[in-house]
Formats: sequence, C-alpha cells, structure tokens
Amino acid sequence: MQLNLTKIYSGKVRDLYKIDEHRILMVASDRLSAFDVILDDPIPGKGEILTQISNFWFEKLKHIMPNHFTGDTVYDVLPKDEADAVAKRAVVAKKLTPVKVEAIVRGYLAGSGWKDYQQTGAVCGIKLPENLQEAARLPEVIFTPSTKAAVGDHDENISFAECEELIGSDLAVQVRDKAIALYTEAAQYAAQRGIIICDTKFEFGLDENGTLTLMDEVLTPDSSRFWPANQYRVGSNPPSFDKQFIRDWLTQSGWNKQAPAPRVPQEIIEKTAEKYREALYLLTGSREK
Repeated sequence: MQLNLTKIYSGKVRDLYKIDEHRILMVASDRLSAFDVILDDPIPGKGEILTQISNFWFEKLKHIMPNHFTGDTVYDVLPKDEADAVAKRAVVAKKLTPVKVEAIVRGYLAGSGWKDYQQTGAVCGIKLPENLQEAARLPEVIFTPSTKAAVGDHDENISFAECEELIGSDLAVQVRDKAIALYTEAAQYAAQRGIIICDTKFEFGLDENGTLTLMDEVLTPDSSRFWPANQYRVGSNPPSFDKQFIRDWLTQSGWNKQAPAPRVPQEIIEKTAEKYREALYLLTGSREK
C-alpha cells in the first residue's frame, strides 16, 4: 500500500517513513533477510507477526530501559484507509540516532560463536572454558557486538575493545549492560513458555537528550535464535524454531551466501511461516488470524 508519507529508508525487512522532525513510521514487511541478503520470496504474514512479538517485548521490558514508542498509534498519523492497511505491521516511533553497533547477546554456543570457539577457544575475544560442545549453555551470558553493515554487506563480529573504539567506552558499557539485562529477563520468561533463546540482537539509539533507547525490533524470530526446549540436546544444533529454519535450508543448499540467494521452495516458506506463528502463540498466547 502506498502511504501518504515520505519514505526515508528501506532496510532488509523494514521501511521507515517521516512523520515529522521527532517521529517516524516503521513498517515491517514480509521480506526475509538471511546472511545479510534479502530473499526473493517473502514469508506471508511475517511483518504482522514480528510487530506483535516486538510490541509484546517492548511492553514487557520497558522497566529496564526506555524504548522507541511515542504513545501514538498509526491512526493518529495516517488517514483511516492507510492506517487500516498497516495497523498490524506498523508503529509510530521516536526519531533516534542509531548506535553504530549490533548488540548481540549469547547464552548458548551456536552459529558464528560456535565456529569462532572451535578455531580460537573464544567468542569475539572472550575466552571460554575448554571442551564445550555445540549448543552448550555458556557459564555466563556474554556480549559479543558486531558492526552494523549496510544493506547487502555482512556484519562483522568485533571485540569489546573495538566496540569501545567505535562508540566510546561509557556508551559501550551502557549498551553491554542493558543488552545483557534485557536478554536475561527475556530468556527466563521464554523458558517458562518452552522456548530457549540461544542468542539475540538488540538495536539501540540515542534520543535528543542522549538517552540510550531500545529500538527497531526486539526478540523476534528474525533477530534471535529460538530453540524448542523439549528438543534441546547439548552437542547438536536443536531443530529450528524461527528464521534459522530457512537459514539451515540455505546452508544445506550449498549457496555461497552472496546475492542473489536461491529461490526457496514453497514448502520451506510455509513451514517458516508456521514457525513464526508458533513463536507468537507460545510467547504471547495470541494467534495470528
């Protein structure tokens, strides 16, 4: 749907529109990005599901830190027909200055962290105990930042020292401590609902007063690795419960992770959509219509 607002950014999965000098409209599409490449095939209903999951977490975690919500709804800023079309996939957000790192938090050893550990015995420079297995729960939650890549480029893991160089020591400590606090509380809640949050990525921004603010999306299947607790076994990557499902298929396809991505079979798309709906239900108790 064409909106009567100026589009200011089109990202891997979200489009941003200018409302005024202080607010933007953030619209989640059904596009799916894997290994920093946007796939040709959208996941039906994904934008609406991710928005509902994010909104749930923003509300649940708001006591830990401020977030990008303004208190306005899409009906406050759009004509009714436009608002009706995007109501489930759009939020009115504060205009923030993004912090130039991805705030990644890991509670378990998987993905690029597992590969790093196999080669170096550490993850992003953080030394870990010897002889850990894939998917092992870490002795303590770790913060492993990465650079924020432009669309089409790859994020790169960096050490905390490099993070401090990029954004300054004080802000780096704030980002690390808040990210770990957010993950820890969310992981405890999700565990009660049958989901292990292996790792996740947070995005932060600074408001006009320099206050660190949680933004973008929070603890969704796109920004996190979710595992079903009842199928978790140390020593193997548990079955996918989220975007990882499609990442696994892409990896097995032999794709070199450079654009363009291969076309994804309809069966995989449908199973991925089903996993997104299941995550929404388990976490929030609501079902996507």
